[in-house]
Amino acid sequence: MSSIKTHVKKGDQVEIIAGNHKGKRGTVLLVNAAKGKVVVEGGRPIIKATKATEGDAGGLKTIDGPVHISNVKKVG
Repeated sequence: MSSIKTHVKKGDQVEIIAGNHKGKRGTVLLVNAAKGKVVVEGGRPIIKATKATEGDAGGLKTIDGPVHISNVKKVG
């Protein structure tokens, strides 16, 4: 399996340049080159409802959602 070349990698500082979250800046937490997605810290917050388990209280959790790789620009 060959690796897919991307212009950003984990740990890079990026800015979201398109979509509803345009202008937000953050650090890349995850790159999924096969799907063309990146997860930016604080870039696209998503609220998920989770069930309570033995070790977790459950409730609403905020996680960072993916953004298409073409919608981010490397800043520094």
